[in-house]
Amino acid sequence: MKRIRDYGIQIGTLEIGPKNLITDVQGVTVGHVTLNQGDMKTGVTAIIPHQGNLFKEKVMAASYVINGFGKSIGTVQIDEMGTIETPIILTNTLSVGVCSHALIQYMLNQNEEIGRTTGTINPVVCECNDMLLNDIRAGYVKEDHVFQAIQRSKVSFEEGAVGAGTGMVCFGLKGGIGSSSRIVETSYGKYTIGVLVLSNFGQMEHFRLNGIPVGQKLCKIVQSPIRNEEDKGSIIIVVATDLPLTERQLKRIIKRTSVGLARTGSYFGNESGDIVIGFSTANKISHYPTSELRYVTSIHEAEINQAFIAVADATEEAILNSLITSETTIGRNGHTAYSLKEYIEHLTNI
Repeated sequence: MKRIRDYGIQIGTLEIGPKNLITDVQGVTVGHVTLNQGDMKTGVTAIIPHQGNLFKEKVMAASYVINGFGKSIGTVQIDEMGTIETPIILTNTLSVGVCSHALIQYMLNQNEEIGRTTGTINPVVCECNDMLLNDIRAGYVKEDHVFQAIQRSKVSFEEGAVGAGTGMVCFGLKGGIGSSSRIVETSYGKYTIGVLVLSNFGQMEHFRLNGIPVGQKLCKIVQSPIRNEEDKGSIIIVVATDLPLTERQLKRIIKRTSVGLARTGSYFGNESGDIVIGFSTANKISHYPTSELRYVTSIHEAEINQAFIAVADATEEAILNSLITSETTIGRNGHTAYSLKEYIEHLTNI
C-alpha cells in the first residue's frame, strides 16, 4: 500500500526508521481487529510497549491533553505514577467500557497475584467517535476482539481503515490509523521516536498538505456532505521511544505532537478529544521493590530539541499516512468518506 512518501511528500529532514512505523522502537508491536460489514464500521487496535510482562516490568510514561473532550481510561494514574503497565487499547467511544473490562481480564490471566497478594491494575483505553460511519449504538465490539488484537500484534501492521480506525473520518475524508518514526542523534547514540495516530478530526476547508493550504480546493472537488461537517472529532496520539527519559522529559516531548497536529490544519475544536500518551522503553520499572536503589538513565535537557522536532514531524506524517492509506468507505445511512488518494494528484500539482 502506498504511503504519503510514495507520492513525493516528505515531512521534515530527519532520518526515518527502517519501516517508518511506531514499531521501529524495538519491542513495540501493534495489532488490529477490523469489524467492517454494512453499518458495522469499527474495531480495536492494540499497542504493546514491550514483549515481556508489562505488569511486572512497567514502562515510564506520560499523558498530555491537548483538548479534553474525550473518554479515555487510565491517564490519571499514568500522570501520578509515571508508568504504563498494560497494553494500550484504541476503540470507539461507546466501547471503552467493554475494552477496559477485557484488558483487565487479560492482565488477570497473565498475573495471578493481581488483586490477591498485590494491587489492582490500571487499564489504558482511548477512543474516538466513529458514529458518522458506524452504528455505534449497536455495540459491535466485544471482549474477544481485545484479546484477538493483542494476540495479533506484530512489528508490521496495516494502516488506514483498519482496527479502531475502520469508521473514522478526518478532514471530511476517510481517516483512521497512521504511523511514522524518526531517528534522533544524541551524544549518547542514535535513538528512535515512533508515533501512531487514530485520526478522526478536522474540517476539510482547513486541511494542509505539507504546509500547503489545499482544503478549499478539496471542498470544490469532493462531492460528499461530510466535507461540511463541523469539527467534533478527535485524535489519539501514541508516542513510543527508546530514548532514555524521565517521565517529566517524556511529557515535554509528547506536548510537541500538537505542533504536527496543527500543521495539518487542526485548531483543536471545542468538542474534540485530542489525547496523547507516550512511553519510553529505555527504563523498565519493576512492580516489586528491591533492597537496592533504583537508577534511571536520562538524556541531558540540552539534547531534547531533536526529540521535539522528531515527534512533531512524525505526528504530521502519521496523520497524512492515516488519510492516504485509508480506502473510501460507505457507512451508516450511506455516509461516504473518500480516501485522500483519490485526490492526491490534484493537490500535488497546485
